[in-house]
Amino acid sequence: MSALAKAPNSKPTLHPVFVQNMVRTFNDSDEHGVHLLFNEWWPHAPDFTIERYLENFRATPGVEAFLAERYLADPITLDVLGALPAGSVGRGYHEFLTKNKLEKNLATNYKLLHDAVAAGGQLDRMPADMKYAVIRGFQIHDILHVITGYTPSGLHELSLQAFCLAQLQFPYFSMWMATTTSRMTFLQPDSIVPVMDAITQGWRYGRRVKNLQFEKWESMFEEPVALVRLRYGIAPGGMEDA
Repeated sequence: MSALAKAPNSKPTLHPVFVQNMVRTFNDSDEHGVHLLFNEWWPHAPDFTIERYLENFRATPGVEAFLAERYLADPITLDVLGALPAGSVGRGYHEFLTKNKLEKNLATNYKLLHDAVAAGGQLDRMPADMKYAVIRGFQIHDILHVITGYTPSGLHELSLQAFCLAQLQFPYFSMWMATTTSRMTFLQPDSIVPVMDAITQGWRYGRRVKNLQFEKWESMFEEPVALVRLRYGIAPGGMEDA
């Protein structure tokens, strides 16, 4: 057993300040989103928990090359995406953004946003490898909707987060599960069945197909999305055929 894997001298616990923020997210995740909760966790996260997340992350197959290169895609415009062949990954990305009025996401500089939060010291305890993974994860999130076939609707978004958690045991994805299952348990019991169906569908789907988290999807924009899906073990119709 490695040094990181040793159990702590005392049980990890939740810090009261973080618990207050967690309850805010549980009560209204639209007003206080998981992305905010994720940033607020780091100053109070137990050392042991951070170390275990980091060790599990670094043990994920394919992560070494991902971390060594630290690839971030160059900006691309809607016009360029819209000119790509019908049925391609890039055209699908264009259609996803425009259909769902998410064009602003294409112009978002996630690194600048991340650096602005980090400048305040909130992320000082987040390991550098995980900081990079966060930035890249936000950059490819909408592309993963295209590859998997999930829409940005509430339950589909939850399924995609469960899908990603199945492939990469990262605290951001786990917080999505914690927030949603806490709301269904303590506030919305009628949502138990659809929520658990969405989570289990995404989890099984993510466990079954090849890991999508470390790919340079931007290099595949001109390829047919159906063929790219097949390459990763995804049916041509995406989650509808899962």
